[in-house]
Amino acid sequence: MDRQQLRDALTQSDSSVRLKAVLAAGTHPDDAALDVLVAQCSHEPDFYVRDMLTWAITRLPRDITIPAVRAELASPIPQARSQALHTLSKIRVSEAWPWIFPHMLRDDDDEVVRVAWRLAVAIVPEGAEPELADVLVSQFDRGNMEVKTSLARALASLAA
Repeated sequence: MDRQQLRDALTQSDSSVRLKAVLAAGTHPDDAALDVLVAQCSHEPDFYVRDMLTWAITRLPRDITIPAVRAELASPIPQARSQALHTLSKIRVSEAWPWIFPHMLRDDDDEVVRVAWRLAVAIVPEGAEPELADVLVSQFDRGNMEVKTSLARALASLAA
């Protein structure tokens, strides 16, 4: 599947068509498809397609993937930021620490911040754990039970 075919498939309303297209893109990685895959992350409505997008992106070379995903951290679209964080967590980009700390751990969007907490705990540099704990503790008054549970998990992971 070439770049244009992928783009066309991703415009289809049927999520199974989009899922198959992304599966094909990840099975036969093509650097030229990166921008299409990353762009789809910002507005893809189906969870399974989004997860497959992350997988397909991680199949591409890190030297082109990381800059493209990093750029999405500044997107005004919360889903784009959330998916970028999720993708960075899957490829364990330890150099992402200064890209996310501390501002993304206080993002206005609850979904973004939940993913940011998970990523931060996974990549916190040695010696920065107390600073991360302080930021996480400052978020205790935030959100619904789901958000609070995510925060508790992040703190528990940090303490482990």
